[in-house]
Amino acid sequence: HLREVLIFCFNMKKSAAEAHQMLSNTYGEAVISERTCRKWFQRFKNGDFDVEDRNTRKNHLLCHEVIRWKSDVPLTEGQLRSKRDEFWDTAPAFDGRKEIWDALRAGATAAEAQDYQLAQAILDGANISVPNGFLTECYDELGTRYQVPIYCLSYPINIVKEDSGRDSPADCSEPVDEGTEQTLKLRLSTTLGEVKLPVYSNDTIAVAKKKLQSQEGLEPSRQRWFFGGKLLGDKMHIEEAKVQPGYIIQVIVNPEKSDNISGKTS
Repeated sequence: HLREVLIFCFNMKKSAAEAHQMLSNTYGEAVISERTCRKWFQRFKNGDFDVEDRNTRKNHLLCHEVIRWKSDVPLTEGQLRSKRDEFWDTAPAFDGRKEIWDALRAGATAAEAQDYQLAQAILDGANISVPNGFLTECYDELGTRYQVPIYCLSYPINIVKEDSGRDSPADCSEPVDEGTEQTLKLRLSTTLGEVKLPVYSNDTIAVAKKKLQSQEGLEPSRQRWFFGGKLLGDKMHIEEAKVQPGYIIQVIVNPEKSDNISGKTS
């Protein structure tokens, strides 16, 4: 058990940094953060050698209900999906262990699909406790706190459906001045193949996504465009992306959203 190892290191007069290095060399860098080691060493210095997680004593089963909330700025399904992906891709940099963040993401996905049994099994398998019954605040077995934003757990009640006629003109309308014609080279994650897409420099990324839909049959809400390591937002114009001739835009194609997830957002 990691906490007993930490006590052993403490009794051997090791520092928190040295204990962290020993654990990282043995179990991998993601097993525990140095910050968490320092927290436990501070408890040991205060005479608290209780290795039981104080949070697990107050643990609750995951609540079987959908959190209802309203977004300050209405989001399309594609925008919400991009916002979620951005959080999950960067969450391990905040604090905590990557495998815990991965388990939280899998658990959140299962819970949103209303498969609460699977979600609970994922949390239990990773020793994650949820004192209030929701993933908005949870803890791993070392007592490290993890917070999942509400937009990663359920759809807002004011979600804007794609292709419903409610998208803003800035997102989907063709500009009056189309600009110069050019051909983009795109690499699709589904096939890893490259496709060529004729566009205009004043087209928005949203418009270009619709053109790719007409050409390849991929719904805009499933597309995420990246160039130079940056996500290209729907309102950005092609010329603003500064894609040099011959360079490739990466298009990540998300799986189709299941009916049971979309059904509860209506």
